Amino acid sequence: MRISTLDPISMNDVTDIDNAPFVIEGDGPNALKIYFENEANKAEYLDIPLHTANSTLSAAYARVADSDITGTIN
Repeated sequence: MRISTLDPISMNDVTDIDNAPFVIEGDGPNALKIYFENEANKAEYLDIPLHTANSTLSAAYARVADSDITGTIN
């Protein structure tokens, strides 16, 4: 498991990891444990919407995927 003590909301290093709130993203050896300075920052992080196949961003990429100027990923 990888560990990040950098709070992604405040961008401050979390030093008291024994008492800090955290989330675990993923599973297995590639899982990431992210520590937060406080519960409010953890809640804000958890409220960030995920981009999925149905997201506006994915739809925008799909519209330009066959454009002559975007090239190819294959």
